[in-house]
Amino acid sequence: VSHYNIQQQSQCTGFSLSLHRYGTHSHGIFKKLGIPGPKPLPFLGSVLAYRKGFWEFDIQCHKKYGKMWGFYEGRNPILAITDPDMIKTVLTFGPVGIMKKAISVAENEEWKRIRALLSPTFTSGKLKEMVPIIKQYADIIFGAYSMDVITATSFGVNVDSLNNPQDPFVEKIKKLLKFDVFDPLFLSVSTLSFLSPLALFPFLIPILEVLGFCLFPKDVINFFKTSVQRMKENRIQDKKKQRVDFLQLMINSQNSNIKESHKALSDLEIVAQSVIFIFAGYETTSSALSFALYLLATHPDVQKKLQDEIDAALPNKAPPTYDALVQMEYLDMVINETLRLYPIAGRLERICKTDVEVNGVLIPQSTVVIVPTLVLHKDPKYWPEPEEFRPERYRDIPLKLSKQGLLQPEKPVLLKVVPRDGTICGA
Repeated sequence: VSHYNIQQQSQCTGFSLSLHRYGTHSHGIFKKLGIPGPKPLPFLGSVLAYRKGFWEFDIQCHKKYGKMWGFYEGRNPILAITDPDMIKTVLTFGPVGIMKKAISVAENEEWKRIRALLSPTFTSGKLKEMVPIIKQYADIIFGAYSMDVITATSFGVNVDSLNNPQDPFVEKIKKLLKFDVFDPLFLSVSTLSFLSPLALFPFLIPILEVLGFCLFPKDVINFFKTSVQRMKENRIQDKKKQRVDFLQLMINSQNSNIKESHKALSDLEIVAQSVIFIFAGYETTSSALSFALYLLATHPDVQKKLQDEIDAALPNKAPPTYDALVQMEYLDMVINETLRLYPIAGRLERICKTDVEVNGVLIPQSTVVIVPTLVLHKDPKYWPEPEEFRPERYRDIPLKLSKQGLLQPEKPVLLKVVPRDGTICGA
């Protein structure tokens, strides 16, 4: 019995040590490289510090550790950088370089194929044709406005979400967006690429994929599958010219010349892209509008100047057009300054594909490199009086450069994400 107990204790000890090693084996990377950062917890890393928000965590780390720090999301190493030269190097390495985009669903050749098929959807000509759809809902503000525009431009479905909150599309979209990245299930087995760094037990992911496990409610996914299939069939049968929306453009791509060089989008891929449009467009648009109107309301001088520009561009209350909007430079400045103070994307991310040295810093393979946007946007070294809402700070920056990224007025510093093919991503 005594021998049995000793053997049992040894097995338990061995299992505990193995489990601890599994949960901490990557946690010494930054210490070896001499990169400062918060002390990680086994399995969790620094995830618990996110309880006050990603941005607050980044700001505190920047104050404590300076322009670069390393931490861990679960067992995955994350390197945060704020040096402009290093940022430019990391973000501008293209698809054949050392970095790949971390926040993405499709990768490599699959990404290139989908990108080639969807790129024609986002040309200025196609977007211009969608202006009437957007104008139709311009009298509704914030969440309802965003919901109606997204469902109309993505699916061609007219919903009045403000007056019809029970509409099936509205209910399913809201249900789709109600997920918590800190839910234990998400943290344990997330298969989404933008959450995968948080996965505590990634070895379970292949098993769950075989079992058909889905992190999103199955009834929501099935609803969109059925809806897209039904709308596609109806549009094919209807010989009349269809309205220009993203769903129609994706359907058109299935029969275009592009498929001669790239495999056409499947119906399931069309559903997936439609869901991505919802994720990318709903909350971001709603939040940006809310912040912009708040800043205009609290800065009447800016509001007056913007109103004067709009009145001059659209005399006698003329309806807005695509061409008129792109000529409104002060509007562009107001939006840029709004997104500087309240960035929609909390971080820009890349994953290192191989061991590499960037500006004297060794970055190990598979390390996620992040750019904490709010930290940079509030840094007085780049933005004088960073807490002030001053759209005029963009006036001396060429309009073309200001649209390419967030720039330091005295010395342009590219801080915005550059997609894998060097063009602006539609989403």
